[in-house]
Amino acid sequence: MDLEKLKEQMDELDGQIGALFAKRMELSADLAKERQAQGLAPMDLVGQRQAKARFQQAAGEDLAGYAGVVYATLQDVSQSYQASLLRGPSELCERIAKSLETTRQLFPESATVACQGVEGAYSQIAADKLFDQAHISYVRSFEAVFSAIASGFCQYGVLPLENSTAGSVNRIYDLMMAYNFSIVRSVRVKVDHNLMVRPGVKKEDIKEIFSHEQAIAQCAEFLKTMPGVKVTVCENTAVAAKRVAESDRRDIAALSSHACGALYGLDTLAADVQDKGNNYTRFICIGKEPEIFPGADRTSVMLTLSHRPGALYRVMSRITALGINLTKLESRPLPDRDFEFMFYFDLETSVYSPRFIQLMADLEELCETFRYLGSYSEIV
Repeated sequence: MDLEKLKEQMDELDGQIGALFAKRMELSADLAKERQAQGLAPMDLVGQRQAKARFQQAAGEDLAGYAGVVYATLQDVSQSYQASLLRGPSELCERIAKSLETTRQLFPESATVACQGVEGAYSQIAADKLFDQAHISYVRSFEAVFSAIASGFCQYGVLPLENSTAGSVNRIYDLMMAYNFSIVRSVRVKVDHNLMVRPGVKKEDIKEIFSHEQAIAQCAEFLKTMPGVKVTVCENTAVAAKRVAESDRRDIAALSSHACGALYGLDTLAADVQDKGNNYTRFICIGKEPEIFPGADRTSVMLTLSHRPGALYRVMSRITALGINLTKLESRPLPDRDFEFMFYFDLETSVYSPRFIQLMADLEELCETFRYLGSYSEIV
């Protein structure tokens, strides 16, 4: 049989499958309405298991595993469609709609902003990129940034979330579970790490290097070229530069930015020592209340799932079924719960899309706990 004939047969079958799929969705909707009218649960789990077994048996032993995946996807699509027809507007969707209506049309040019560290920190650079006039309050810890927002001391806070080389800042994800906040924007900042010293200090004089743990991880290969030198973690790269500048010691250095070197009067012994040149850190800007500015095309959520097989798959398949792009999935262990996790998702979808509203409502029903963290745009 030639190639064209095979393609024609495949196309014909695809058309039949499409028509059957539409008929199945119609029957699925009718079934859901009838179950609701009779006061029955939305899903018949026993019936679904039996139907799945019949579906796999019809496909044959060799294809039973693949058929199981197809059937599970069909069920998820059906349940999403049923829910969209039967449920009313959720409280979350109403809150999102209210935020869209009440948020000002332009992102603020000036604001009070909480940043961890001191002058010259990358958080400050991110804040200056976000706001024309950022009135920055520097705090000692990431948790203090969340506290400043919760108390109303600052309008916004800027926090590092992930780095293109070293990965996620786990402490931020852990704090997300403890505080209520909303992400209103994100920004990417190019990171450069340099070996900075007081004027006159030579490389062979160095016995100790200060920097933030993420910067240390990002410069691992360079640090291997300095065996025997102690590496000490501090709050951030700007604090490291300030510590070196204010110390009387002539045997210490900092891994910090060019901006910090200029700010604190340090010399550069080695420039751009990070392992990869394409090194960016993504920062989030958080506020106390949800604000959805025009053009928002990224949404972040946090959720926990029941501890049973297939729970995460059901969430993933629902996202896929609605044609929404998942750009990040992070998991963190839940405090005081053995081997259970919080999942963080970044979703790429316009906040104005009906599919976005449907997914938010679906996830509320699928998850054990669900938190909408905000919809926003990102500055690159």
